[in-house]
Amino acid sequence: MGKKNQNESMEAAGRSFYTGDYKKSDPVSSGFATTHEQVSDTYAEGTIDAALEGAQE
Repeated sequence: MGKKNQNESMEAAGRSFYTGDYKKSDPVSSGFATTHEQVSDTYAEGTIDAALEGAQE
């Protein structure tokens, strides 16, 4: 791996999501935005286990 590629990899590895990622078109920003959306949806919906536990009580 070349020095340039290694530096780019380190930058991507140290990066985290921010709301501006929804408006960007580069692959890393797009990936963060998609993953953030999936996590948000899962968190909001909960799990089927929680729904079943609540129904049994």
